[in-house]
Amino acid sequence: MDGNVPPAPQGAGDLGEDGAVAGPPATTKGILIRRGLKSVGVLHGAVYRASGGRVGGRIWGLSILLLTTTGRKSGRLRTTPLCFLPDGGNLVVVASNGGLPWFPAWWLNLQAQPRATVRVGRARTAVVARPAAAEERARLWTAITTIAPGYLEYERRAPREIPLAILQPAEGSGNRGR
Repeated sequence: MDGNVPPAPQGAGDLGEDGAVAGPPATTKGILIRRGLKSVGVLHGAVYRASGGRVGGRIWGLSILLLTTTGRKSGRLRTTPLCFLPDGGNLVVVASNGGLPWFPAWWLNLQAQPRATVRVGRARTAVVARPAAAEERARLWTAITTIAPGYLEYERRAPREIPLAILQPAEGSGNRGR
């Protein structure tokens, strides 16, 4: 992605070189929130994988995918379940982080390395991520919040614009099945 990240709110957490909030403040509450989100994501991902997406495959009227990114610091593969909206041949994911002040780690990982893998059901596809352009974001945000109005509450709470990532199939990629 192009690293075009809005500035971070003051005191919201650790700032990266690009001014993005990289995580919760180093407080007990921030650490508990991060661990809780990670635990829920790991459990959701495991159930999704085991059932081929039949269990845990829809939330708020949107389908779920598993996004696997490369950790920007560790270089390790990181998998996160996310709601998505199909848009032509692309998949659109919302970097809301539940309306918390900091950007989700997967968003920051995609900025460092836009190549990733998505799993929808049992099908896996290599993708390249990019942030939605302003006009594109307006159109897609309306579509997403019409289906899942809970994102409007996240938008109200978040002290930052909630970015949308467009996941485009990588050249030469195809469904790799299991």
